[in-house]
Amino acid sequence: MANHKSAEKRARQTERRTAVNTARRSRVRGSVKKVEEAIASGDKKAAQDALRMAQPEIQRGATKRIVTKNAASRRVSRLSARIKAMA
Repeated sequence: MANHKSAEKRARQTERRTAVNTARRSRVRGSVKKVEEAIASGDKKAAQDALRMAQPEIQRGATKRIVTKNAASRRVSRLSARIKAMA
């Protein structure tokens, strides 16, 4: 438990930041899930559209340090490769 005024403020800031980061992480995961569902359904057009919507979310997550820059790039690359491999 915080004993100093500055530590109490830090605890409040951490609480707010955690809530924001959780929401951002959820948005990234949700957008990736939509792409994967579209790939699983076999609809290439829907998968491309979903990726087009997911890519900015993933990159924004990298900018906000939700995921690392390389992990975000890898995720987008692998999703696009899976879509490209579809019939």
